[in-house]
Amino acid sequence: MALERTLSIIKPDAVEKNHAGAIIARLEAEGFTVKALKRVHLSRKEAEGFYEEHRGRGFFDELVAFMSRSPIIVMALEREDAVARYREVIGATDPAKAAEGTIRKLYGASVGENAAHGSDKTSTAAREISYFFAGYEVSPTASSAS
Repeated sequence: MALERTLSIIKPDAVEKNHAGAIIARLEAEGFTVKALKRVHLSRKEAEGFYEEHRGRGFFDELVAFMSRSPIIVMALEREDAVARYREVIGATDPAKAAEGTIRKLYGASVGENAAHGSDKTSTAAREISYFFAGYEVSPTASSAS
């Protein structure tokens, strides 16, 4: 398996309920290394930019309003097979259908307020990480550090 990076967002619902610390601890326990982390409060325009690919879909306005209502925590995470493994750890989009013990099962309330976002493939992860972090903000891997 290859060392990969993925974007993690702890969404407004989980931040508002003070679950961020537990979620970060869980991700570290699952073998993820936090390469960059920041708490941000997206403007509507920033949320629209991040979710641009969903513009025109019925849920776009609701999603943008939700993601800009209060702070989020964004992280660049790294580990072997990061994208697939992260998606396993967070669980299905619908918390009611998520496997027991997954982040969305534990902390999500609905499809719309499901506690976490994760990249769906490595190319998406690269784009999403660069949306939130300048290159110098993301730690190099141990093997590439000078």
